[in-house]
Amino acid sequence: MSAPVAVYVHTPFCPSKCGYCDFNSYAMTGEIVERTVQAIRSEIVRSPWRGRPAKTIFFGGGTPTFLSEAQITGLLQVVLEVHPPIEGCEITSEGNPGTVDIPKFEAMRAAGFNRISLGAQSFQQEDLIRLGRVHEASHVGRAVAAARRAGFTNLNLDLMFALPGQSLGSWRRNIETALALEPEHLSLYCLTIEPNTRYYKLQVRGMLDLPSDEVQVAMYDAAVTLAAERGYAQYEISNFAEPGTECAHNLCYWRGEEYAGYGPGAVGCMSDGDARVRYTVLKQPERYCEAVEGGHPTAFEHERLTPEMERFERIMLGLRLNEGMDLRTVEIAPSALRKLSERGWVAISDTRAVLTPEGRHFCSAACAELA
Repeated sequence: MSAPVAVYVHTPFCPSKCGYCDFNSYAMTGEIVERTVQAIRSEIVRSPWRGRPAKTIFFGGGTPTFLSEAQITGLLQVVLEVHPPIEGCEITSEGNPGTVDIPKFEAMRAAGFNRISLGAQSFQQEDLIRLGRVHEASHVGRAVAAARRAGFTNLNLDLMFALPGQSLGSWRRNIETALALEPEHLSLYCLTIEPNTRYYKLQVRGMLDLPSDEVQVAMYDAAVTLAAERGYAQYEISNFAEPGTECAHNLCYWRGEEYAGYGPGAVGCMSDGDARVRYTVLKQPERYCEAVEGGHPTAFEHERLTPEMERFERIMLGLRLNEGMDLRTVEIAPSALRKLSERGWVAISDTRAVLTPEGRHFCSAACAELA
């Protein structure tokens, strides 16, 4: 039997486009949504990796729960037919707290989804307004309760820190509120300002009141401390989980495993002979639909990973994990490791290099040193 593979499905539609978002997402409604869903179904059915079992399945976006019950469950059904899930397969959907209710969650659970990742981002209404989120702070607790009632026992909450106007105290309250909802998993991300976003334009004009670097460091340290006090183990720079509930799909990315991507803007990385090839699917929904409907290739970009690229990614992704980088799989100059160790950024054993708590603040710089 073929080796199992991680499967990613990108649904590009959202209720609105948030000011910080650089994901491939569109505030579209109407016929294009159903047309795109049908095109994704067709793309999956004709997949060159048809029959490869799924070790994980992840619906991201965009906002997958912006789709109707029939659309999202129909997509999952096709994935399960093309990529039969292995026993214990983690099947996740992202969701916006303002686009879910008990009937939708019940339909998703019955279809096979067993993990929900809710984009809470903040429990402060002023933060949500600045971010351009369509949900209200009160919707998060309601969405968690709906997911529990529908039978989901594996739930993640996404929160962001270093938001415009956010204080350390406000961030701590966000974490404490999230912990009170008892999710199995927390993803706590620092806001990054990406080009081609509304936030980037505001920053260029000096119109974003972002916390200082020192406050951002304190926010991150508070997240690590508060999560640990409640029994959540940090297993990646931004991710914390109760034992046994680490996100298996994301671990496939961080460990450099194969993943097949479907849908507008999806990225996949699959083996081709003695190398891996990373590809990107057409992003604009209408162009994507035209390609699928015309029987044309959907990927517009292919990148064959060279040994140098593979080495860099093993370093970059390995350092993000608390388990560290496996020194048996990547050649690192001893002098570079020794330099980071003396700086207090990396702890070294016979087989692994692991970022220290201080080193996690300098992950990108440590990666550059080692690469």
